[in-house]
Amino acid sequence: MTTTPRGEPVTNPADLKYTVEHEWLREPGETPESVRVGITDYAQDALGDIVYVSLPEVGATVTSGAACGELESTKSVSDVYAPVTGEITAINEALDATPELVNNDPYGAGWLFEVVPADKGEVDGLLDAAGYEAQLES
Repeated sequence: MTTTPRGEPVTNPADLKYTVEHEWLREPGETPESVRVGITDYAQDALGDIVYVSLPEVGATVTSGAACGELESTKSVSDVYAPVTGEITAINEALDATPELVNNDPYGAGWLFEVVPADKGEVDGLLDAAGYEAQLES
């Protein structure tokens, strides 16, 4: 069993896709075309208490693997990477006032943004839960 840096069991829902940079992706987002993106339980634990979130603007185009935002914690500032290339259609505005949602509910209320993938095939190329857990253990 994989554990977080603090020694807690890692939670990785089986219905999500994952990146090696510790982002998750859920289909569909608010619209059938979009996907919702956040950071994993492992990542939020490693960062520590999130105190500020910087996200891309709605309408911006992001490129798979490129930094598109930042998470500032009491420990450090870390980039958020786009899991797919596409257009940002929504951001989680609740994080402006309550960035700790990323820590408290990383797979729910702590989501970061939604993007419409330019190529749906990119989503299929991401890791499943077992693949993500395997790369954590390596």
